[in-house]
Amino acid sequence: AEKALYQERISVMDTILRNTRPTAKQMYLDPRTKILLCLTYTLVMLSSEGMGIMRYVQPCLAIIPIVLLLVLKKPLLAGYYAGLYLFTAAFPYLIMPHLPRAVNLLFAGIVAISTQAIPSMAMFCFLMLTTTASEFVAAMDRLHISKKISMPISVMFRFFPTIKEEYAAIRDAMRLRNVGSWRNPLEMLEYRLVPLLAGLVSIGNELSASALTRGLNAPIRRTNMCPIGFHWQDVAVILLCLVLIVLFVLSAIMG
Repeated sequence: AEKALYQERISVMDTILRNTRPTAKQMYLDPRTKILLCLTYTLVMLSSEGMGIMRYVQPCLAIIPIVLLLVLKKPLLAGYYAGLYLFTAAFPYLIMPHLPRAVNLLFAGIVAISTQAIPSMAMFCFLMLTTTASEFVAAMDRLHISKKISMPISVMFRFFPTIKEEYAAIRDAMRLRNVGSWRNPLEMLEYRLVPLLAGLVSIGNELSASALTRGLNAPIRRTNMCPIGFHWQDVAVILLCLVLIVLFVLSAIMG
């Protein structure tokens, strides 16, 4: 009788999940689709040499994170990303010709890598903002990914927001004491970054203990109430990723 009741509850839960759709906070996308989008961005932006058709594809891809961040109502973050990308993209043409040769040799590679890496970092930020740890674990379980891979990454989903909260608390404490401002960079490093680095160790240990307590590494299949699943918008994004991969392969073959 208990087994039948358990099976009935599982059936009801599955029915609820199948009838539930991703919300606007998730950008109406499945976590697996967003992971595929991040991997595609990393492949196309970092592995491509920016020659041929990719010369036009890469700038178009750089615009998409701005639109996504604006849809998420993160205008400050979108503006910061746009300004940083425009600076790194315009640096070789507007600033480098007027700098000494030694400085150009030192910073040319860093600027070029940054121009290609910044859009991928923006897409990863989009993934972090729209996906919770539970949704990510549920998606990894659907893909039958080992717990040895999914569990550390799920801890990372809480690690970066916790670092942000910790730094905001340290910054407010230093402002209250009127120390560690930008007028004195050495004091800022001492009174802000040193406590933050010291707290990173304890934050990592606490998040790992929290994940173990919640049973994220349990060998049995976990139940969840995360509304994940593929819909028409996921199909559109997956097709976009396939088109980008095909263009990247053709560009690599044909030069």
